[in-house]
Amino acid sequence: MTELPDTTKRKLGLVIDLDTCVGCHACVISCKGWNTENYGAPLSDQSPYGADPSGTFLNRVHSYEVQPKEGAAQLIHFPKSCLHCEDAPCVTVCPTGASYKRVEDGIVLVNESDCIGCGLCAWACPYGAREMDAAAGVMKKCTLCVDRIYNDTLPEEDRVPACVRSCPAGARHFGDLGDPDSAVSKLVVERGGIDLMPEQGTKPVNKYLPPRPKDRITETAPRLTPVAQDIGGFLGWLDRTLERLPGGDS
Repeated sequence: MTELPDTTKRKLGLVIDLDTCVGCHACVISCKGWNTENYGAPLSDQSPYGADPSGTFLNRVHSYEVQPKEGAAQLIHFPKSCLHCEDAPCVTVCPTGASYKRVEDGIVLVNESDCIGCGLCAWACPYGAREMDAAAGVMKKCTLCVDRIYNDTLPEEDRVPACVRSCPAGARHFGDLGDPDSAVSKLVVERGGIDLMPEQGTKPVNKYLPPRPKDRITETAPRLTPVAQDIGGFLGWLDRTLERLPGGDS
């Protein structure tokens, strides 16, 4: 069995804003693309265009209709991947030592050359964050894109996980959650960030920012000021033409 480090120098992880996530799955696609083409063995797909397609994904988005105690029901999009727990049961249950937690940054990884595909780590993970790759026969999981965040040949803005870089809504944040002065730690404090299933005692590094009740939001976006009152050129002609059509002035 693998032992967990007593402490780690940093606690790199994600902060996911459930109030902002729109469920577009951009994080899922970018994660699949980056991890198929770069780190480790490709993430395989089985019969992707057949009647019963399946595949390996390190990040998934689930959508739930939630009914608060007060107010109207609302749709919540819930991204989920490995939470890089401080007390990670997937590590301590591994019989070959393939699963391990790094001392330098707290990232939980799998040494694929030592993995025998027994699936014990998947059984131990209470979040369902590990997936067996049917083609490779080894366990796969989120790596926080270790081959991106430490890659000095990439522009600085690209040295974040692929899911963070691709999120169009800015719902995903990356940083050191072990540093109380980091931007992600301050965000967790300001927004009341929470652990996923804290009763499991795994101490997940990743945090979630809770959604606001959508039916009680009083803030509205300011109305945009028209760029021009009189539109010329082709757009002006098109606008005048559409107004002459039946119902165009309604």
